[in-house]
Amino acid sequence: MARRTRASRSRTATPVLGAPASPYIKRTLPFFDILGEDQLTELEAQVDWMFENIGVAFRDDPEALELWRTSGARIEGDIVRADAQWIRALCAKAPSQFTQLARNPERSVTIGGTNQVFAPVYGSPFVRDLERGRRYGDMAAFEDLVKLTYLHPNLHHGGFVVCEPTDVAVSKRHLDMMFAHMTMSDKPHLGAITEMSRAQDSVDMAEIVFGADVMEQNCVIMGNVNTNSPLLVDRVVTEAARVYSSRGQGLIVVPFILTGAMGPVSTAAAICQAMAEAMMVCAYVQLLRPGAPFVLGNFLSSMSLKSGAPTFGMPEPVVSNYAIGQLARRAGLPLRCGGSLTASKIEDAQAAYESADSMHSTMLAGANFVLHAAGWLEGGLSTGYEKLIMDADRLGSYQKVLDHALDTSEDSLARDAYAEVEPGGHFLGSAHTMRHYQNAFYEPKLSDSENVEKWEEEGATDMRTRACSRWKEMLHQYEAPKMDEATHEELSAYVARRKEVIPDAWY
Repeated sequence: MARRTRASRSRTATPVLGAPASPYIKRTLPFFDILGEDQLTELEAQVDWMFENIGVAFRDDPEALELWRTSGARIEGDIVRADAQWIRALCAKAPSQFTQLARNPERSVTIGGTNQVFAPVYGSPFVRDLERGRRYGDMAAFEDLVKLTYLHPNLHHGGFVVCEPTDVAVSKRHLDMMFAHMTMSDKPHLGAITEMSRAQDSVDMAEIVFGADVMEQNCVIMGNVNTNSPLLVDRVVTEAARVYSSRGQGLIVVPFILTGAMGPVSTAAAICQAMAEAMMVCAYVQLLRPGAPFVLGNFLSSMSLKSGAPTFGMPEPVVSNYAIGQLARRAGLPLRCGGSLTASKIEDAQAAYESADSMHSTMLAGANFVLHAAGWLEGGLSTGYEKLIMDADRLGSYQKVLDHALDTSEDSLARDAYAEVEPGGHFLGSAHTMRHYQNAFYEPKLSDSENVEKWEEEGATDMRTRACSRWKEMLHQYEAPKMDEATHEELSAYVARRKEVIPDAWY
């Protein structure tokens, strides 16, 4: 569709009391940097060598190739090669941090710098819960997951494809998904990217909510795209960039590299390949609109060289998170990494270990935008209701570590408590304890720390069972955030109008 030209007004809602506050994280914990200057220089030299000698294919989009050609790149077929310093200079035009507005201003997030934003799982065709098991995602499940993400204070961003609603035609489902995010939540979210007109619908609907004037000066929506590794950028990426980036909106570009398949088996080479692919797209974005927000993504996974299946929470992807964190900061670009990743089919010990290792390295590496922070199962094929709640519960502990690593204020050193409590006594009733007992420690809502007798009296439940009860309770308590009635009606009319002219397609 053509770009909307009417002057729109800003229609951001007043703060809503239906869901708890969920500010993004402003970390104080230092980044965990594992590489020395010599190693970083070697990796950057490899990336530059790839820009100049290997290049990246920009396929099936003559308009993209023409922009590269007229801007000074070397084109051979659909392979784009360019001077490394020029590519890095283009990437330097992207902001090192930016704010994505939410329709509730209190939920806007700043991405980049020392900020970290957690978003749920993205892209799963299946859903799973404890009682109904594994099944194809549908619109009812999609709406449940949007509501749960909105309600959970440890998730700062709605993501977009929390599951695929497979009961709605592929050609139209993005409209229902956008409408659900915009009306059932007031957190920021992503938009559609799979076809150019669907991306345009996302931008047009965002304009209805925020207004053209606000949109011209601010990021209000982002697209999340993958390169087609190895070293291929297809038209889904370049067309999404023309829709989002040309309007000054954000683009997240993520090379998805199974090392040993879509990249060399060595982690160092795969890291450099990921940087080269993402930075080439960043440079393309800056040719479209200098200063357009861009997030450099990393999704490196090891694999079983016996079966070809991806593996998660393994040491090689953990190291890649740390390394790309350092390289992204040196390039001045915000970073996106995966979060609570696992190959497990249910919320079992394998899921806990793999998700914890993956998420912990993501946190320490300094990922500014964390997609898949909660809900990921089965290598991304399933969104788990219980997994979403369990993961999000643990995100609260990460948030406390990142934001309040160690308070060394006079009050925290508790000298008055030592004056009050005699040797051999206890601090349970001291004035210092009473001042802080409500927030001294992070208390996960799903963990059971009581004695075994009380646990047995209350049903001897495991965490999956408690998580199941928790999400049901949350959905029962859900109230939609307030929205301007005229905006709601205009969004509804837009969806209905577009559905009338789009034929059903299931592929």
